[in-house]
Amino acid sequence: MEVAQVLCMKGGNGDTSYAENSLVQKKVISLTKPIIEDAITNLYCNNFPASLCIADLGCSSGPNTFFAVLEVVTTVDKVGKKMGRQLPEIQVFLNDLPGNDFNTIFKSLPKFQKDLQKTMGAGAESCFVTGVPGSFYCRLFPSKSLHFVHSSYSLQWLSQVPRGLENKGNIYMASSSPPSVLKAYYEQFQSDFSMFLRCRSEELLGGGTMVLTFLGRRSEDPSSKECCYIWELLAVALNDMVSEGLIDEEKMDSFNIPQYTPSPAEVKCEVEKEGSFTINRLEVSEVNWNAYHGEFCPSDAHKDGGYNVAKLMRAVAEPLLVSHFGDGIIEEVFSRYKKIVADRMTREKTEFVNVTVSMTKRG
Repeated sequence: MEVAQVLCMKGGNGDTSYAENSLVQKKVISLTKPIIEDAITNLYCNNFPASLCIADLGCSSGPNTFFAVLEVVTTVDKVGKKMGRQLPEIQVFLNDLPGNDFNTIFKSLPKFQKDLQKTMGAGAESCFVTGVPGSFYCRLFPSKSLHFVHSSYSLQWLSQVPRGLENKGNIYMASSSPPSVLKAYYEQFQSDFSMFLRCRSEELLGGGTMVLTFLGRRSEDPSSKECCYIWELLAVALNDMVSEGLIDEEKMDSFNIPQYTPSPAEVKCEVEKEGSFTINRLEVSEVNWNAYHGEFCPSDAHKDGGYNVAKLMRAVAEPLLVSHFGDGIIEEVFSRYKKIVADRMTREKTEFVNVTVSMTKRG
């Protein structure tokens, strides 16, 4: 599977789209707001440019794209006012893989500009937005052109499925995966993240900052439930369909998710090994699988945690599943997955773990 060709969140604005099912990701961006504010304050203290270049890597599509940008840009405005500085011109680069739904992003640009005007007044006219298709595991921008890089819930995605996996009955790292599978996934993460750091070290100015949030884990065990369980439950649904003859067993055994959810120690190790950045903050947070946990539910259907999680995972995983199995199985897979997830959520604590790192490029 050519990951760069098929990895994208489900586009459009339909009921099963990423745009309609990404409230968890929005909550994660909100959790990191104090870290973003701290990073921009430090950036301003070291250097106050007349023009500020910001990149959001793995921007996806839907409301979260501009929610993240709005958080960053209004923070620039707020910190600048606090320090008595005039707002610089702000160039925002929105990056994702070429298969991303950039059309939906550009259609929602007028709304973003209105929201920005409400918050910043005339200063909103100094913000310019550009789309940049391409993999963040290679160079995207000219040397020393960026001041601030943001990425949320994107860097856990690998550039490719690790080669030579023998992971029968699983679609990801699992408690039943052999050690060779865990090793292959970790080595792919090391290779990809070190390449990411090398590329960004070329593109960021000295004193420039990055705030990166991974879907991660606290445990040092890469197959622990806190990071792998949600995929294990999808594998249960797929394996049930294999046993009923609805999915070919060979197809099942050759499907693996191109993702690695690192621990804080693993992130720190790669940053220190690459050597271009100083870590300012490295923090862990959690968010419930169910985006509506403890929240107002817009409909009766949203009171069902299994329904919410199945829709979230469908928006993320459907393009990968369709590219491998075809679209004929999708409704059945997620109907089963919803029931399996709902059952487990009544009996277990189900949370995503987030690892956020803030770092500064050495001068």
